[in-house]
Amino acid sequence: MTVTKADLVDEVYRNFKEMSKTQAADTVEMFLSLSKSTLIEGKDLLISGFGKFSVKDKKSRKGRNPHTGLSMIVEGRRVITFKPCTQLRNKVNAS
Repeated sequence: MTVTKADLVDEVYRNFKEMSKTQAADTVEMFLSLSKSTLIEGKDLLISGFGKFSVKDKKSRKGRNPHTGLSMIVEGRRVITFKPCTQLRNKVNAS
């Protein structure tokens, strides 16, 4: 099962009765927007009780095209990594 943005909006709306559905959607959208902009700037995003998103720079490297078997250079790029907090990791492993 996959949780979508619409599922998050519904959950916020259900848990905060004083919010309208539009306000719940705006809240989720603002959180996601702030998260994206933080990562785009190359900053880490730490959410206590959840985990840490980090931006890492990967260097160029030699690679191989799996279809042709030819060697090639894979360009350097930035990747986003996630490290869950200990509590979350333990709960996921316990289920």
